[in-house]
This record gives sequence, structure tokens and C-alpha cells, in this order.
Amino acid sequence: MVASLRRVIALMGKEFLALLKDKKGRFVLIGPPIIQLMVFGYAASFDLNHVPYAIYNEDGGSASRQLVARFEGAPPFDAATIVHDDAQIQPLIDDKQVLLVVHIGPQFSRQLALGESAHVQLIVDGRNSNTALIILGYASSIVQSFNTGRLVTSGSSGPPAHISMRAWFNPNLQSRWFLIPGIAGLITLVVTMMVVSLSVAREREQGTFDQLMVTPLRPFEILLGKALPGFIIGMLESTLVILIAVFWFNIPLLSSPLVLYSGIALFLLSAIGIGLMISSLSLTQQQGFLGAFLFIVPSILLSGFATPIENMPHAVQMITLIDPMRYFMIILRGVFLEGAGFSILLPQFWPLAVIGFVCMSLATWLFRHRMV
Repeated sequence: MVASLRRVIALMGKEFLALLKDKKGRFVLIGPPIIQLMVFGYAASFDLNHVPYAIYNEDGGSASRQLVARFEGAPPFDAATIVHDDAQIQPLIDDKQVLLVVHIGPQFSRQLALGESAHVQLIVDGRNSNTALIILGYASSIVQSFNTGRLVTSGSSGPPAHISMRAWFNPNLQSRWFLIPGIAGLITLVVTMMVVSLSVAREREQGTFDQLMVTPLRPFEILLGKALPGFIIGMLESTLVILIAVFWFNIPLLSSPLVLYSGIALFLLSAIGIGLMISSLSLTQQQGFLGAFLFIVPSILLSGFATPIENMPHAVQMITLIDPMRYFMIILRGVFLEGAGFSILLPQFWPLAVIGFVCMSLATWLFRHRMV
């Protein structure tokens, strides 16, 4: 056991030395742009075509029903449920069942009948500030249309309904709070994939792979020695980004670091497995670069980093289920913005664990197969 550990550590040292002195980086620029174009065309969209919302109508009068009808008739909005008390609001937004809750107070119709202004509260999921601002713009235009109709009917001079807005999780709707946790995932993915996907390919290109095979190292030890440097570098990179996010950009880390680093570890397991698969299939570092690039770009686009997965076509949404970045993005933003714990993030942890186990198993099989 001790001898095996020494051999793995020695191989890790060799791997770190190779990584630190190797400055070459080449990309083949024919296939990747085509793949990017296809993925962007189907996955990237800043339009909101599906906004699930809930109505919390405490009034029940004719005026409130008219306002509710305007939301029901608006194309982007899909009524998901009806709320009956305040306690139902938070679980709906926590679980992303709705992105917006329209709250109409109990005196809404009465205040309008008396010629007074009545309040309408819009509670929006603020985790994605860009999406939240678009939703608020849509909702505000509906209320403004309602106001215009009431003014024409009553001949009043002032707006009958007054909007008060509240963003859940990201009260100031700062896009930085949404983007930087996602960037931590991107940097972790890119660095880890580049390090690991070149590890075996570099040995083949430099002609040292056969020499490695005649050493006392067993195949599992070689694979472990190639994987651990990527894991360590990935952890260091993600830690650096997290520290900058918390102490420089003042983004609150609401959950436990244990939850965060559990998610990072599971994600790195998946990324390393995929990187070793690519490296085992590559004969040169150029092929390793290309293979990593072909995976990284679609993985980021399909992760929900910039555009909601719900806006993608159904077939593309199914593809995202095998993308480890999809689950890692939810974990990062859940830890930073929501203060989510293990119980809430369990639906993201176990798919990452499954993907990581499958990828590492395939990488081990490919490595043994390519040795023959």
C-alpha cells in the first residue's frame, strides 16, 4: 500500500512538472465553430417564452378578476397555480415552480371603486437578475394596460393600480450575484478539462507512454496519478474564484462551505472522467485540445449559465440531463443565493455522482483498452 502510494505521488510530481513547463496550446478551428453555431442556434435565447406564475388574489372582486384575466391572456405567462396564503409563496419560488407571484390585496376592488390607488405586489425569482428584470417589464406592461383601460372607463386622472416589486433571493437584482457563481463553474470546468485531457495524450506524443508502461506502476495507479493533479488544480481554481467572489465582489455565501465543496468534488469527478476519456482516445495534444473544446462549449451553453434551460426546445432539455455543468450551476447558485443545504440540493448531487461514476468507469476501460 505504501509502495503504491509512493508510485502514485511520484507520477503526480512528474505530471505537475510537465504541466508547469508545457506552454503549447493549439486549437483546430474548423469543427468547433460549426458545433458552436448549432448549439447557439438551438440553445441560446434571451427571449422569455415561458414564464410560470402564480396568482395570490385576496380580493376576488371584479377589478381583481379583470387584472388576473389580463395575465392569463398574455402570451409569455403560463398560470401554474393559485396561492391561498403567504406560506405557499416561498416553496413555489424555492422549487422554481413559478418565476412570478402576482399578489392582489384584499381591498383592491374597493379602493378602485372609491377612486383610490390600489397596490399590486409582484414577487419575482431574482436568482437570474436578467430574467427577473424581463419578467418585471412584462408584468408592468400588463398592469399599465390595466390602468389605461380603467382610466378610459372611469374617466379618472390618476393610475388606479400601483405596483410594488420584490425580488426573491437577489433583492437588488444585481447580475453580478447571478453570473460570478456561474463563472466559478466555468473556470473549474475549463482548467480541469484542459489539464486532464492532455495528460495521456502528452505521454503518447512525447514517446514516453511505452516507458510508463514498463514501470512498476499498475494501470489503476497511472490513471490515479493522472487524475489527482487535475482534481487538485480544479479545487485550487474554484477556491480562488470563490474567495474573490466573496471578499472582492461581496457576493454572500449563504450556505455551508461543506455543501459547496461536496458539489465541487462531485463535479470534478465528472470532469476528470470525461477528460481522461478524451485523453485516452487522443494520440496528440492537439487532438486532446480539440476534444476538450468540443465538450466545453456545448456543456457551457446547455448548462443554463446564460439562458434558462426552460427556454430551450424539449429535445435539447433532455440532452442537458447528461451535462454535469447543468447540475453544478444549480448547486453553485443555490449555495450562494439561496443558502440551500444538502436536502434541497440532493436532486443535483446524485446525478453528478452517477455521471462521475460512469465517466470514471468508461475512462478506466478506455485506458486499459488503448494500452493493448
